Amino acid sequence: MRIGIMGLGRIGSFHAETLAGLDGVDSLVVTDPVAAAVATATERFGATATDSPEALLAAGVDGVVIAAATDAHPSLILAAVRAGIPVFCEKPVARGVEESLEVLRAVEGSGVEVHIGYNRRFDAGFAAARRAVLSGELGDLHTVRSTTLDPAPPPPAYVAVSGGIFRDCGVHDFDIVRWVTGREVVEVYATGGNRGAEYIREAGDVDTASALLTLDDGTIAVISDSRHNARGHDVRLELHGMKDSIAVGLQDRLPLRSVEPGTTFPAGTPHTFFMDRFADAYRAELTAFTEVVAGTRTSPCTVADAIEASLTAEACTLSLREHRPVRLYEVRK
Repeated sequence: MRIGIMGLGRIGSFHAETLAGLDGVDSLVVTDPVAAAVATATERFGATATDSPEALLAAGVDGVVIAAATDAHPSLILAAVRAGIPVFCEKPVARGVEESLEVLRAVEGSGVEVHIGYNRRFDAGFAAARRAVLSGELGDLHTVRSTTLDPAPPPPAYVAVSGGIFRDCGVHDFDIVRWVTGREVVEVYATGGNRGAEYIREAGDVDTASALLTLDDGTIAVISDSRHNARGHDVRLELHGMKDSIAVGLQDRLPLRSVEPGTTFPAGTPHTFFMDRFADAYRAELTAFTEVVAGTRTSPCTVADAIEASLTAEACTLSLREHRPVRLYEVRK
């Protein structure tokens, strides 16, 4: 199949490399405002260059991957849907909930599959955790803990437009808690602080945050996020049930040092980057998208799914700002 890629920044270039290595992908068509990025893709992957998203959609592509800036996501998704072309778009659907809902209304009933990129759903450990929950082997859950700790904060230009730590980082935790447990968030309480980069505070954001989520069956989920984890990129999930407890991320490359006498775990080199931690998940995610394009499966993460994670992020952002619990209905439009 012939896949188009809109946006060749860090993640777009990574997706181009992944797609070029998939057996089901015959050729790539690319576009990006930066000519050097397009030239690199054509040289490395034999991609066909186009000078605009419109030209790419008219180039006979079977599916399109959107890795452009967030502000461009809604218009690019809708352009592809109008052209009848299946879409993979990196999260979020849009910068705000109202615009995301506009996209949802346009996509519903179109008959065109839209797959939003939440890569943790394709990680083997998270998938195994979901199976354990759904099979009942853990019994009723009572506590979930989800952790995302980055080794260093993103640059000031990114922080200024990210929308805050819950919208661009914690949203991954919110999606995976919902997906693994099969439950919905009904209430949140969030807090945060700044112990590092001053430009994060100046942008009105926090560099370390936690949120307490109440799920619709009474399960409590504890979210912990930070921009500062010098030891590496730490992503984990704990699930505690009435019958058993399990964890995702307890592997030899876990960036956490034990000080227990005689303990050698973890013994490997710590993960230092999200593309390193989730390389296999990204490949599985894009493989799944080729199956969506081929018509052998439906979207494994729909626009509606992505909006639920974004609504939790909105509720946590409001809770952080107003120092109070927030019910999810308060942020639904």
